[in-house]
Amino acid sequence: MSGSRITAVVVALLATFAPATAMASPAANAACGELFDDFHYASHTDPTLAAHGWSARSNAGGPGVPGARWAPENITFPSVDGDKAAQLASSTDGTASGTKHTELLQNQMRFFEGTYAARIKFADAPVSGADGDRVNQTFFTISPLRYDNDPLYSELDFAEYLPNGGWGEPTWPVNFHTSWHTYQLEPWVSKNKYDKQVRSMAGWHTVVATVSGGHVKYYVDGQLNGDHSTIFVDGKELSVYPRQMMSLNFNHWFIDLTQHSGGLSTYHEQIDWVYYAKNRVLTPAEAVAQAGTFRGSGVRFKDDLVGNCGTPPPTDPPPPTNPPDCTNAQAWQWATVYLENQRVKHNGKLWRARWWTQGSEPGVTAQWENLGTCST
Repeated sequence: MSGSRITAVVVALLATFAPATAMASPAANAACGELFDDFHYASHTDPTLAAHGWSARSNAGGPGVPGARWAPENITFPSVDGDKAAQLASSTDGTASGTKHTELLQNQMRFFEGTYAARIKFADAPVSGADGDRVNQTFFTISPLRYDNDPLYSELDFAEYLPNGGWGEPTWPVNFHTSWHTYQLEPWVSKNKYDKQVRSMAGWHTVVATVSGGHVKYYVDGQLNGDHSTIFVDGKELSVYPRQMMSLNFNHWFIDLTQHSGGLSTYHEQIDWVYYAKNRVLTPAEAVAQAGTFRGSGVRFKDDLVGNCGTPPPTDPPPPTNPPDCTNAQAWQWATVYLENQRVKHNGKLWRARWWTQGSEPGVTAQWENLGTCST
């Protein structure tokens, strides 16, 4: 599926990123913290919203209709079904200049392993105007794509709901859960794994995902819909497990304008609350219960996420029984381009390039595998 082919562009230049590392011990996990937000804000200009790490996007660019505007003023916090919620109102009159997209995001790259949950109200029809537009209602994490086929690129689409189809899908409404290895823009090539439900998602749903132990599991209303780890492309096994820290995002955008039938149409995506438990795997019921505990005790917002808490630095593998002979290995050079499986020596050790790399120092970045201390 062509899925979130342009979703990746949304936050590609917003921040730097940190490399992914292994899960912590259970004791460390318990102290890694949580993010919870019940979205009790006055407006998109409420200073508390920014103080809590949220940005209402206004910068131009993808995904969606080229030339459309990202409208921060269309992010509001009304009472919905008896409680405050974040509301992303996206609209179109069938022209690029008359199309408004919306996005609310935590743009710091600090989300990786753990449990993600949100209660979201998806919509099949606009609140005003003619129906039929190819709109996408989303909840996801993402890291920058530095260049085409970036091997460290990471994106997890917990939900991408297309009530009126798009991307060549033959049947809709359809909801996607997609885990990404990487992609290139021109010509379009995607390397991902996805599952989908072809059914209406109109109304409130709890969307939960757990990221742990090499597996990403996706749930809607407590039902497991996908378990992703690797994919095979051209006979090679590739990981779709995230490889670095990501931002946390909700966005609401039009895939194209080909099905617009006239006038101005406005669609709503609404978020009751969002919750993230860092480095902890909770069941969907436990995640929803924790959000309920916060709400029941009057907690509107909590953020005590701790840096790289519980994520020990990568350790070298045990030394091989027969230390490698580095006689014929060239010394690593900063400016040299290395291809997959090429070997170099650096700081007394032999290293193998896991993939194309340049300017990444062995022992510092994930691009290199330590083959052991040189015998010569």
